[in-house]
Amino acid sequence: MKQNIQFVSLISMFTLFCFTSCKKVLDLKPTNGVTVDVAYSTPQGYKEGFAKIYGAFALTGNAGGAGNPDISPTVIDEGNSDFIRMFWNVQELSTDEAIDNASWNGNTDAGLHDFHNLNWSSGNPMLEGLYIRSAYQILLCNEFIRQCSDENLSKRGISGSSADTIRAYIPEARFLRAFQYWVLMDCFGNPSFATEKDAVGASMPAQITRADLFNYIESELKDLETKLPDPRTNQYGRADKGAAWALLARMYLNAQVYTGTARFNDAVTYAKKVIDAGYSLESNYNWLFLNDNYKCTNELIFTINYDGQKSQNYGGTNYIVYAGASGDIPPSIVGVSGWGGNRVTKNLPNLFPDYTGTLDKRSQFFTTGRSIDIANRSSDGFAAIKFKNLNRDGSQGYTQGGNLGVGIDMPLFRLGEQYLIYAEAVLRGATNGDAATALGYINALRTRAYGNSSGNITQPQLTLDFILDERGRELYWECHRRTDLIRFNKFTTSAYLWPWKGNIANGTGVESFRNLYPIPAPEVGANSNLIQNQGY
Repeated sequence: MKQNIQFVSLISMFTLFCFTSCKKVLDLKPTNGVTVDVAYSTPQGYKEGFAKIYGAFALTGNAGGAGNPDISPTVIDEGNSDFIRMFWNVQELSTDEAIDNASWNGNTDAGLHDFHNLNWSSGNPMLEGLYIRSAYQILLCNEFIRQCSDENLSKRGISGSSADTIRAYIPEARFLRAFQYWVLMDCFGNPSFATEKDAVGASMPAQITRADLFNYIESELKDLETKLPDPRTNQYGRADKGAAWALLARMYLNAQVYTGTARFNDAVTYAKKVIDAGYSLESNYNWLFLNDNYKCTNELIFTINYDGQKSQNYGGTNYIVYAGASGDIPPSIVGVSGWGGNRVTKNLPNLFPDYTGTLDKRSQFFTTGRSIDIANRSSDGFAAIKFKNLNRDGSQGYTQGGNLGVGIDMPLFRLGEQYLIYAEAVLRGATNGDAATALGYINALRTRAYGNSSGNITQPQLTLDFILDERGRELYWECHRRTDLIRFNKFTTSAYLWPWKGNIANGTGVESFRNLYPIPAPEVGANSNLIQNQGY
C-alpha cells in the first residue's frame, strides 16, 4: 500500500490559494477566508502546508474555471491543468516520440496540435498553462518557506521538537522549487523570478536570464547536498540527496545549451554520486511503469505519486495511459479502455529490433490493425503501451467511470537515466570518467532489456548517435525527448526528421528560435519586466 505525505490532509489546504497566473503571484489574497496565520497556526497546519507543496505536483484545482480568471475555461479545463499532463505535452508531442490525434480538437484542448506541428505562438494556451502551473508551484514553495522562518514560528508559539520538525521540511520545499525553476529554464529560458525573500505585493517579479537561473538552481542544489536526507532514507515520494544529485547531473549534461559553457565533468561527478548511492536497476524494466511501481524503490529516485482513488484527475499518468490507448486495445493489455488520443511516429518503434518486444522488452507497442506510417493523423500510427494500469501479477489497477483511476507513479528521476548521463558525458569529453565504465552501464541497461547479453554492444559501437537512440529506447514517454533532441541539435534542424515534423508529412526543419518556448503573451503583457524570447 502506498503511503505518502501527499495524501495527508490535502483537501483542507488545497484551496488556500487559487491556481493563478504568475502575473498576480505577488498580489495573492485568500479567497476563502483562510489566512496564512490561521492555516499555519499549529504544527499540524504546517504539516498540511507541506503536504500541499508536494500534492500540487499531482492534484488539480479550478484551473480554467471560476478559480482562474486568467485562463478561459473554454481553452484549458481542470483536466489539462495537471503539471505532468502539460509538461508531457511540451516534451513529447513536439518530438518523434508522440503525435496527437488530429480529430481530438475540443475547445478544452486548444493549442495541442501546435506542438507536433512546431508552430506554436506566444498565445498558445497550453504553454500558458504550463508556465502558470510551474509559477504557482514555486509560489507555494516560497510561501511555505517564508512561513517556516524562526520569526513566524516564534510568534505562533511553536518551539522545541515541533519547530525542528518544521525546519526539516524547508530543504525539501527548496528542492521542489528548484525543480520547477528547472522546468521553466528548460522550456522558457528566461522566466520571472522570485523567492521567499521577495515581499508579497511589493512589485512585479523581475525577469531572470537563463544563465543566471542555472546558477541559482545549481547553488540551491549544491547547498541542499548537506541538508536533505541521505539517499534512500526519506519517505517514498519525497526528495533526498539522490534527487538533488540527479537533477544536477541532468542540468550539467545540458549546461552548454543553458549557459553556453559545457560542464560534462560535473555531469559525470553527479551521475556517479547517484550511481554509488545504493540504487540498483529493477530486474524487470516493464515493472517501472505499472500500477504498483511504488515497489521499485531500488531504481526510482524521485517520483510524482498518484493514487487511483485518492488523487484522481485527468492528468498525470492517468492522461498518459488513457490518451495513449484507444478502443481497439483490449483492457487486458493496458488496464483501461482508452480515449484514442496520442500515438507514436514510426521513428520510435524503428529504434527497436522488433515491434513486439520479443528481443528488447522495452519495445511496448500495440500494432494490430494499425499502420506504422501516418497518412491519416486521426487514426494511423502505433500506440505506445509502456505505461499500463496493471499490476505485476497481471491484475487490473483501480478504474472509475472508464476515465479515472490510474495510480502509476511518474518517475521524474531513476537510475537508468544516470547511467545514460554518465556514458554521454564521457563520450562528449569528460575526463573524470572512463569509456569502459560507460560501456558497462549501457550494457547493464541492455542486458536487462534483452534478458541476456545478446543485445550488448562493443566499445566502437558506443557513439553519441547510439546514445541518443538508446535514450529513446530507455526513456521514451518519460518527458525527456525534446530536451535530448535540442542537446543533439536535432530538434528544429533538418538534420533529423520525423513524420509531420513542422506539419509536413515527411518532416521539415523549422526556425531555430523554437528551441525555446515563448513567454506566454498574457504574462508579458501584464508584467513590464518581461522581455519576450527572440522570434516570438
